Amino acid sequence: MTSKPTALISVSDKTGVSALAQALTDSGWRILSTGGTARTLRDAGIEVIDVSSFTGFPEIMGGRVKTLQPGIHGGILARRGEDDDVMEKHGIEGIDLVVVNLYPFAETIARPDCRFEDAIEQIDIGGPAMLRAAAKNHVHVSLLVDPADYSDFMADLPDRPSLERRRRLALKGFAHTADYDGQISQYLAEQLDDQTPPAMIHLALKRTQSLRYGENPHQAAAVYRSQQANSSGLAGTEPIQGKPLSYNNLLDADAAWSGLALLEPDRPACVIVKHTNPCGVATADQLQEAWNRALACDPDSAFGGIVAVNRPIDLELAKALTRRFLEVVIAPSIDDDASSILAGKKNLRVLLPGRARAHEVEIKAIDGGWLVQEPDQARVELTLKTVTQRAPDSAEMADLELAWAVVRAVRSNAIVYARDGATLGIGAGQMSRVDSARIGALKAEDAGHSLSGAAMASDAFFPFADSIETAAKQGVRSVIQPGGSMRDQEVIDACDAHDIAMVLTGQRHFRH
Repeated sequence: MTSKPTALISVSDKTGVSALAQALTDSGWRILSTGGTARTLRDAGIEVIDVSSFTGFPEIMGGRVKTLQPGIHGGILARRGEDDDVMEKHGIEGIDLVVVNLYPFAETIARPDCRFEDAIEQIDIGGPAMLRAAAKNHVHVSLLVDPADYSDFMADLPDRPSLERRRRLALKGFAHTADYDGQISQYLAEQLDDQTPPAMIHLALKRTQSLRYGENPHQAAAVYRSQQANSSGLAGTEPIQGKPLSYNNLLDADAAWSGLALLEPDRPACVIVKHTNPCGVATADQLQEAWNRALACDPDSAFGGIVAVNRPIDLELAKALTRRFLEVVIAPSIDDDASSILAGKKNLRVLLPGRARAHEVEIKAIDGGWLVQEPDQARVELTLKTVTQRAPDSAEMADLELAWAVVRAVRSNAIVYARDGATLGIGAGQMSRVDSARIGALKAEDAGHSLSGAAMASDAFFPFADSIETAAKQGVRSVIQPGGSMRDQEVIDACDAHDIAMVLTGQRHFRH
């Protein structure tokens, strides 16, 4: 038996582990270790006792069995002053610190070439058992699962953490194993369950920042990020300048950034969002032109809005953006000279998330549970059916495709008017479709746009011909909608009466 405090170190992520082990050694601790961790520490000149020497039992089965021993778990779980006789009888020595993090399961399954067998081999057995044992016995044992906690532990040496600190470290250990088991069960469900969505969903979310408040000042809020190794997106992106992001900023930013994914990627595009609805969208040969035309759709609503573009922000666009009051600007990247211009707007938040990432699932809380659905797809190839006497010409078809892309990002009931690669008026979130049609036309009129020759998109079928009559009065020449109403023929007849071309998509895109 030894009077030295003992640390067991066995980590997959070896960040900072040599410095920790050296600090422990300098403070009179002895180090137990296994496999690759032991080699790393020895290479750093640190004296290490192999776990196999400590237990008197070798690692077997290719390292699958090495710490699942009474000598290890008895040393971790022993209650000092209560289990001393049992420890002495069986030759068990106490372990005072467990430094463990687990096999890289998430990183393994994120690889495109990962096979099922590869994933199974990355299921850690001994690691979670040691973490749970140390966390349970935190009154007597310290636990380090996160390299970010090493420095605080070292700063306390030669003293040990307070009981309150050990409790918090124990909580972190249980959270780590819960996350790990969740990753495994989620992966297996996706691989073996033929239901969509799967029968089980595990969410492991880590708070990345607290927000001032939620949608309103009386609501607490924070940002959480998925623990999966391949996740990033807006939830993991910090502004390169400006004030911290708010809850509403992030909702709108997500609407704008994901809205870009619905547009043709080969053309410069701009999406302006206010209160999660697009208030202007345009594509053009030049990004500056796309911004100008998106802004022209509804310049009043763009005040304090969120702007997303699909090309790097250059100097000229930066100058134009700073002439408006905007909350957030999002882009793949930004030119150096443009950065200095935007920096002049100290409160403007600038985000560079790289590229939009599709949501795996969409989840909303309801009373007593959750609604889960697959996300609406990004860009899809349209299969259009012309149902009117007149078919749209090529220019009208281009306008229809843009309007259809934009209407999918608008809250239902949704109507979008577009012409020549830009939106002219957007009617969103109304209880009746004809009201959305009227509001979209009114917004276009307020911005000084004529709807003569414009395309109109509806996110769901027209239940009556009244929306067509509204559009015809404004000079709309083409319509795109899903179809499927009992009164489809009535709607088709109204289009024919006004020489309007109409195509059906057969696919609805409600957005509640």
